[in-house]
Amino acid sequence: MRLGTGIFLLALGAVLTFAVTAQVSGVDLDVVGWILMAVGALGVIVELAVWAPRRRRVVRTDGYEGGPVRRSTTEETY
Repeated sequence: MRLGTGIFLLALGAVLTFAVTAQVSGVDLDVVGWILMAVGALGVIVELAVWAPRRRRVVRTDGYEGGPVRRSTTEETY
């Protein structure tokens, strides 16, 4: 699940829980909303905990002792 999907599920669950007042036979929309919010929150947490550490910047330096240091551009690694 990507970050956008988790945020979408959170928003959809909040709408179902707090804004919809319709009654559907056999389905409790409040419970469905809470479940969607829980799944969305879990998805956001997992996305940030698992994938965020892999997005680090790498700075490469080339130089020798006592000489100038040249810095190249930074790159993102995946």
